[in-house]
Amino acid sequence: MDQKRELSSIDLAALVTELNRYEGAKVDKAYLYDDDLLRLKLRDFDRGRVELMIEVGDVKRAHAADPAHVADAPGRPPNFAKMLRNRMSGADFAGVEQYEFDRILTFEFEREDGNTTLVAELFGQGNVAALDETGEVIGALSTVRLKSRTVAPGSQYEYPASRLNPLDVSYGGFERHMRESDSDVVRTLATQLNLGGLYAEEVCTRAGVPKETPIEEATDDQLRALHDALARIDERLRSGDVDPRVYEESVEGDGTDGDGGEPRVVDVTPFPLAEHEDLPSVGFDSFNDAVDEYFHRLGSEATDDGEAPADAGSSRPDFEEEIAKQERIIEQQKGAIEGFEEQAQAERERAELLYANYDLVDEVISTVREARENEVPWDEIEATLDAGAERGIEAAQAVVGVDGGEGTVTVELDEEGDDGGTTRVELDASEGVEVNADRLYREAKRVEEKKAGAKEAIESTREELEAVKERKREWEEQQAADEGGDADDEGDADEEYETDWLSRSSIPIRSPDDWFERFRWFRTSTGYLVIGGRNADQNEELVKKYMSKHDRFFHTQAHGGPVTILKASGPSESADPVDFSEETLREAAQFAVSYSSDWKDGRGAGDAYMVEPDQVSKTPESGEYIEKGSFVIRGDRTYFEDVPCRIAVGVQCEPVTRAIGGPPSAIVDRAAAHVTFEPGMYAQNDAAMMAYRTLKERFADQSFVRKVASADRLQEFLPPGGSDIVD
Repeated sequence: MDQKRELSSIDLAALVTELNRYEGAKVDKAYLYDDDLLRLKLRDFDRGRVELMIEVGDVKRAHAADPAHVADAPGRPPNFAKMLRNRMSGADFAGVEQYEFDRILTFEFEREDGNTTLVAELFGQGNVAALDETGEVIGALSTVRLKSRTVAPGSQYEYPASRLNPLDVSYGGFERHMRESDSDVVRTLATQLNLGGLYAEEVCTRAGVPKETPIEEATDDQLRALHDALARIDERLRSGDVDPRVYEESVEGDGTDGDGGEPRVVDVTPFPLAEHEDLPSVGFDSFNDAVDEYFHRLGSEATDDGEAPADAGSSRPDFEEEIAKQERIIEQQKGAIEGFEEQAQAERERAELLYANYDLVDEVISTVREARENEVPWDEIEATLDAGAERGIEAAQAVVGVDGGEGTVTVELDEEGDDGGTTRVELDASEGVEVNADRLYREAKRVEEKKAGAKEAIESTREELEAVKERKREWEEQQAADEGGDADDEGDADEEYETDWLSRSSIPIRSPDDWFERFRWFRTSTGYLVIGGRNADQNEELVKKYMSKHDRFFHTQAHGGPVTILKASGPSESADPVDFSEETLREAAQFAVSYSSDWKDGRGAGDAYMVEPDQVSKTPESGEYIEKGSFVIRGDRTYFEDVPCRIAVGVQCEPVTRAIGGPPSAIVDRAAAHVTFEPGMYAQNDAAMMAYRTLKERFADQSFVRKVASADRLQEFLPPGGSDIVD
C-alpha cells in the first residue's frame, strides 16, 4: 500500500478544530528548511512551546509538532523567513480556517502595527503566501502567474476556483450532482463530489451501497443513504468527535530469521475507517498528535531506507550550488533594475511625446469623445477614422488602434530627433491630453519605486551570498585542520572545472551549421534530436519530409501546438527501432506542451500524447476538412499528463558554441550558463532581453555571448506569449 504523503480535505477539516485551541499563542520566530518546510515557533500561556509546521513540497502537511520531532534551526534565514520574523514576531495567533473544501489553510496573526495572514496551499505544487490586512501578497515561497489566478508580491491574493463541499451540500444538490454523472457511484463521489478515492470508498461502505453501482441504477434510497453517511462524517468533524488512527503495514524482513521487519506507517485518519479494518493501527488522543507522529515516522523510515537526512554526517555541503544560486538571483535582480530604468524612461518619453504633439492628440481625443457623447458606436468611430486617414487627415492617420471594450485609442507619434522613429501611445479617450500624460508620468514613478525595492533586495541577497561564502571558508578551514586539506583540494578542482567557461577572458567560437536549426529543436538529455514546427508550413514539412518510421510523433491536447518529432536518427541515416527511455519521452512531451497554446494562455502545465508515425495521416474522414499543418491521428495514443510548462535557454561552449533552449533537464548540464522560464507577464522579446543580460553578466568574455547568444537568437527558443524567469 502506498504511504500517504498529503493531507486530505477531510483531514484538514479535523485539524482546524484542534489547531484553533492554540489561539492566543505568541509568535517567537519563523524558520524555513529546504524552501518548502516552514516552522513557526510559538509560546502558549498554558502549553508552553508550540511548533507549527507547514510543509508544501513532496510531503504536504500542517500541524503542531512535538518539539522532540523538530530539527535544529537551519543557518542564516532566507528572505522569506526574515520577512515573516519582521512582520510576525510577537504577534498573536488568531485562528485558522480551511478555505471551503479545498486543501488550503488560512492562518491569521494579529499585531498592533499590522495583521498578517498566511495561506498554506497543500495541493498541486504547494505554496505558502503571506498577505497584509488588505489581502495583498507580501511574499510567497513560489510566484504563480496563471490565466486563472496570480500569487505574486504586490498583487491581491486569488484563491483557486471554488469546489463543491460534499459534507454540507443539501440532499437536493447532492442528488442533482450524482444523477448528472455517467459513471458509477464511487467514481462520482471521488471526482464530482471531491471526496477522493479513499473516502469515496469509505462512504459507500458505511452506506451499504456497492461501489461499482452505475449511477443510472442507483435507487433514491441508496442516494439518501450515501448523503446520510456524509452528514454523519460532517457532524463528527464539526463537533471534534474524533478517534484518530495511525495505520501500519508489515514489511518483509531481511530474510535472515524469517521474521518480518518493523511495520511502516501508511495512513493517518481522524477516525477509524472500514476500508482499513484489515490493517493494524495505533490510537491517539488528538488528531494533531496522530498527524505529527505519522509524518515523523514517515521521515524516519525514508532515512532508514537509505535517503540521507539533510544534516547527515560530515559530507561536504554543496556551497557552490548555493553560491551560484545567490549569484543568479543577483544577476536577475540587476536585469530587473535595468529593465525598470528602461521602462520608466519609456513612459516619460511617451508623456513628453503627448505634449510635443498636443494639438494632434487633442484633436483625436476630442473627435472620439464627441462621437461617444452622440452615442456613436465604437465600430463606426473606427470606420470614420479609417476613412479620414484615407483622405489624408493627419489626426486620423495617427490612429492605429481603437478598443471599444477598454474605451481607448492608440496613436503612433513621431519621435523627436533625426532617427525618424515612431512610438505608439494608448490613450484613454474619455480624458484630455494632460490627464493621459499624467498617467504615464505616474506609471514611470511607480516603476522607479519598484527599482528602489529591487536595489534593496540586491543588498539583502549580497548579504546572503557573503554569509554562504563565510560558511564555506569556515568549513574548509575546519576540514584542513582535521584532514590535511585533501577534501578542499578536490572541491576547489571541481569548482574550477565547472566555472572555467565563465571565467575565461576569451572563448573561441565554433559555430555549427546544422540542418534542423531553422525549426524549433533541442537534444534530449540522452542525446536524441527533437524538432518542432514554428508554423503550419513547417508542421507539414516535418511530417512529410523528416519523419521516419522509427521516430515518435508528439502533440498537445490543447489546440495550437506544434508538430513535435522525436528522431531516432538523422535525415539521411538509416534507423533501427529505438527503445526510448521514459525521461527522453517526457522531455519531448514537455517540449510540445511548452511551445503550445498552454504557455500562451498562462497555464502552468498541460497534457500531450505520443503516437507512431504510421498513425499520422493527411487523409480526413469523408466530408471532413484538414487545415494546413494539421493531421488526422488514428489508433491508440500514449498520454503524458500534467507536464510542466518550463523552458531553459542557455549558452553552450563545447563541443560547439551556440545558444540552446528546451526542457530544463536537457539544457542545464549541456549549457555553461542558463536561465529557466515559466509562463508569465513579460513579452517574448522582453524576456529574451532579460535572459541575454543575465547570461552576459555571468561570462567574463561578454563579447562571446553577444556573438553566439544575442537576444534575437535566444528569442527563437522562447515560446510565444508571456514569460517569467524562474528563481
